[in-house]
Amino acid sequence: MTADALRFDGLVKVFGDVRALDGVTASLTAPATGLLGANGAGKSTLMKVALGLLAPDEGQVRVLGMDASRHGAAIRARVGYMPEHACLPTDMSAQDLCLHLARLRGLTRRDALRRASEVLFAVGLEEERHRLVATYSLGMAQRTKLAQALVHGPDLVVLDEPTSGLDPAGRHEMLAILRHLSRDLGIQVVISSHVLDDIERTCDEVIVLAAGRVAARQTVTGTAAAGPVALQVTGDPAAFAALLHERGVRASVDGPRLFLPDGSPAVLDAVRDLAAERGVGVLSLVDGTRALEDAVVEAMA
Repeated sequence: MTADALRFDGLVKVFGDVRALDGVTASLTAPATGLLGANGAGKSTLMKVALGLLAPDEGQVRVLGMDASRHGAAIRARVGYMPEHACLPTDMSAQDLCLHLARLRGLTRRDALRRASEVLFAVGLEEERHRLVATYSLGMAQRTKLAQALVHGPDLVVLDEPTSGLDPAGRHEMLAILRHLSRDLGIQVVISSHVLDDIERTCDEVIVLAAGRVAARQTVTGTAAAGPVALQVTGDPAAFAALLHERGVRASVDGPRLFLPDGSPAVLDAVRDLAAERGVGVLSLVDGTRALEDAVVEAMA
C-alpha cells in the first residue's frame, strides 16, 4: 500500500477550555503503528477525528490517501474501527451482528455470511458465535468488537484500547491476533493504548502523545532471541550503521542511537571489532526495550 494509513496536518480539536488536540502533524506509514499516551493525552480524540466521528476545528486529515472531509463514505468502506467503550447490542449474537454490519457495508448475504464465519473463527469465537452477546465475558465481547471491525475486509483497522479489561491470558491472545493482522494478513493497523508493552508486542512504530501534541516518534525494534540492543557511538551513527550492514549486521538509526534487533554475542563481537578497526568509541550499549521505555517516559514527563 503506497498511501499513508493516516496523515494529520495541523490538527486542532477544542472542547470548551481544553485543547484535546493541539496542532498534531504526523503521518502513519508503518504496517502497525501505536498511539501511546496517558489517559487524556488525546489518543481517542485523534482516532475519532480521523474516522469522521468528530470534526476538527483546524487542520486536515487524510485516510488511505483520501481527504477525510470529502470522502467519508469511501473511507468507511475501507476502514474498520474497534471502539474502547461497550457498544455491542446485547440481544444479538456475534454471528448476527457481523452479518448485519457486513450487509450494511455492501456485501451480499452469501458473502457476508462467509466473511462473518471467517472473522469469528479468526478471533476464536467459532464455538460461541450463536450465543447472545449478553452472555459473553469481557474477553469474548472484545473479540466480537474486533470481528465486526474486520468483517468487510478493510485495508486499515483502528483499535482503541483493544486489551482494556482483559485478564493476562485474554490479553496475550488478543495481542497475538493483532500482530497477525499486520504481519501475516497485510492489514495496516493503528492501536491506541496507554500500555507500552502492548505497543512493543504488536507495533512497528510508536507515536507518543502528551497534552494533545506529538511528543515523540520512534521505531519499535521488536524482539529477537537474544533481545534487541540500542547503541551509541562517537561520530556519525548512520555511517557506522552502513558499515555494520556491510558485515551482515542489521541496524536502524533513530537520532543519535542505532538499534540492533539481534543482540547475540556474534553481533556484539562484530560491533566491537568494527569499532576497534575504525577508531570509533562506544558511548553506550543497552537493552533496546529499555531505550524505548526511557524515550517514552521522557516524552511524557
